[in-house]
Amino acid sequence: MKTIQKTYSKHFILLAVLLLVFFFVNISFGSVSIPFEDILKSLSGGNPTKESWQTIILNFRLPKAITAILVGSGLSICGLLMQTLFRNPLAGPFVLGISSGASLGVALLILGSSVFGGVFLSLAFSNWAIAIAASLGAFLVLSAVIITANRIRNTMSILIIGLMFGSLTSAVISVLAYFSEAAQIQQYMFWSFGSLGNLTWNEILVFAAIYLIGITATFSIIKPLNSYLLGENYAKSLGINIKKSRNIILLITSLLTGVITAFSGPIAFVGLAVPHIAKMVFSTSNHKILLPATALIGAIVLLICDLIAQLPTSEFTLPINAITSLFGAPVVIWLLVRKKKIFV
Repeated sequence: MKTIQKTYSKHFILLAVLLLVFFFVNISFGSVSIPFEDILKSLSGGNPTKESWQTIILNFRLPKAITAILVGSGLSICGLLMQTLFRNPLAGPFVLGISSGASLGVALLILGSSVFGGVFLSLAFSNWAIAIAASLGAFLVLSAVIITANRIRNTMSILIIGLMFGSLTSAVISVLAYFSEAAQIQQYMFWSFGSLGNLTWNEILVFAAIYLIGITATFSIIKPLNSYLLGENYAKSLGINIKKSRNIILLITSLLTGVITAFSGPIAFVGLAVPHIAKMVFSTSNHKILLPATALIGAIVLLICDLIAQLPTSEFTLPINAITSLFGAPVVIWLLVRKKKIFV
């Protein structure tokens, strides 16, 4: 037992060091080359060689790195929750249709500006308006999922219903796109690519506050999560209230997925692939270990993906969604080829 605990401790220390390293590496690279000494001066409150460097670091690179940590860890934890609840290794944070609901809200705002005009057109270019529209769309789908979940007993049926909500919202978005102008379609497409670098400090504070609520609630349901690994009947035998714990898991996942999609757009594959990496690295199904491990690995993975997307020393930035998919798809394929039983 002590040997196992030492192994876990070493893994967590290594992950913490890697997180710190990639955090600084992420801040160090960009279209403008800034010496590492000046980066440290800016972060510690000093004055770098050029005043513009301080603006770049504090107003652009630092918020983006923090956003990458929040998004990566949040999506990864949501993926772990969904894989545990549905006992399905291919479940991810977007299976409930929450992300599709957020996308519908943004589509109504941006693409609706062509159809409805007026106030929609004036709000379509506001970050706060997009975030609020995405949140409302996610909340509407969440409400529908929760109402449905309380009417049925089969957990797998919730998964199917979530996928159907996703299909419905995609259909509505397609209809809106058909009647929209090219400029609005392009704006919506850019949002759907995902972005980590468009948030102000006020937006990050709101994002972080909601994120902390979701993460705190997650660590309070470790016992129900562990009991779900052996099925609902086993969980009932331990005195777990299945309906209540299921609703809490759905609420936490919806809250985190909704706020992440609202502020950074839909980012694929991180929530699907990272939980499996954590399970393989730590060789355990205990959520007391897996939750912090998944959060750390998710944050590191998205920092690396963002670093690749920046195309260091180049003025171009690739869509973060493309990079995460390039990373996530091979991982999922590899898992399927190995045919390893990874949800217990």
